[in-house]
Amino acid sequence: MNSVIDERRIRTLNDKTVQNGSYVLYWMQSSVRTKYNFALDYAKKMSLLYDKPLVVCFGIDTNYPESNKRHFVFLLEGLKEVQSDLNDQNITTAFKHESPDSFVLKVGKSASVVVTDCGYLKLHKKWRINVAKGLRCPLIQVESDVVVPVYEASDKEEWSAATLRKKINRKIPLFLHEYNDCKDEVKQYNSGNLTDCIDISDIEKLLITSDVKNDVKPSKYYKGGYSNANSHLNNFITKKLDKYSEERNDPHKNIQSDMSPYLHFGQISPIEIAIKIIHSGFFNPDDYLEQLIVRRELAINFAVFNKNYDSYKGLPKWCTDTLNEHRFDKREYIYSINELESANTHDDYWNASQNEMEITGKMHGYMRMYWGKKIIEWSESPESAFETAVYLNNKYSLDGRDPNSYAGISWCFGKHDRAWKEREIFGKIRYMNAKGLERKFEIGKYVKRIRNLKS
Repeated sequence: MNSVIDERRIRTLNDKTVQNGSYVLYWMQSSVRTKYNFALDYAKKMSLLYDKPLVVCFGIDTNYPESNKRHFVFLLEGLKEVQSDLNDQNITTAFKHESPDSFVLKVGKSASVVVTDCGYLKLHKKWRINVAKGLRCPLIQVESDVVVPVYEASDKEEWSAATLRKKINRKIPLFLHEYNDCKDEVKQYNSGNLTDCIDISDIEKLLITSDVKNDVKPSKYYKGGYSNANSHLNNFITKKLDKYSEERNDPHKNIQSDMSPYLHFGQISPIEIAIKIIHSGFFNPDDYLEQLIVRRELAINFAVFNKNYDSYKGLPKWCTDTLNEHRFDKREYIYSINELESANTHDDYWNASQNEMEITGKMHGYMRMYWGKKIIEWSESPESAFETAVYLNNKYSLDGRDPNSYAGISWCFGKHDRAWKEREIFGKIRYMNAKGLERKFEIGKYVKRIRNLKS
């Protein structure tokens, strides 16, 4: 176990010089945790190097696209734990209801250097570009939400898991190591010019005084924060991991790790997850690590190298060509977005998957594929199908608005997949149907389980 941060995770985003400021600033955005957080630890080391206090800031953007109360409660639960952990280390926190880039530029005026984590979506990149330009001091980005840094894994958009797997598997041993969080004590910042910031301890009060959309209730099944993430992980390792390879696709048995919401909000590190899985003593963790590392980091590769990752335009040409050829094929059912959102279709299996997402904030992985395929089949056009899938997933899923979910939706339309036998509506895109669910699983038990959630 070591506390050395690999330099290949570190990028300086501007050419500014270190200032004689009041503190070193860590702008937390993607990595909302204090464990296995290389950006936080790098900021601590900068604080010690320059003999300056450390301040950790977070801009809570209540106008974040497609966000609602469900997302913000989960985020704030994580931030509450972070604030408590940092207070225990005598590290000053500055959290505020404000767009992250504008907030960081204000707090950054007094900084010697600003350290941040790495964001992969367009808005996250835009924030960092704005901050890098506006600061007088360096902005240093440290990547700790992937096992293999994106540009170390590949320098282009990968065609499929197979093409990335060859590259990334060679690099995993270089980057997957146990890590000892920096325990060195840093100076505390005691000046009073951060007094307009907020205390996260009363989440409900914060929400009442904010303009967060209240159209989706917080999840009763997934609570935010590192401690809850770790609890789900330990439960998975002790009760489910030995069944994962054989039963992970069975919606009724629900052999899932439930890590995706926590990974999306940066509340647990994929490196820590992988280390714990490997050290669990389970003799064959490869199937889970394939999903955690190869598939997840393929999705991030997609978001980084394809500017249209969140739209129909981001699909490969062969996918849009084949769907276009079947654009006017007769559809037995066409549902409006309101009918889909309310799970009002003829298909009990699809309705159950939509209800699972609406009720819990997460959908079983196999059912998410079926869910997306049926939206294609029941929509007037492939473009509207893509928009509907993104809208519903982003609204209800705690792991929505994420590279992994955009890649998952795009997979339903052929991305990262191969051509299959041509058929109506789908063309050469892979098809899924209810009979397949019935043949493979006791799918009625899944429907019953979800109905019990509603009762």
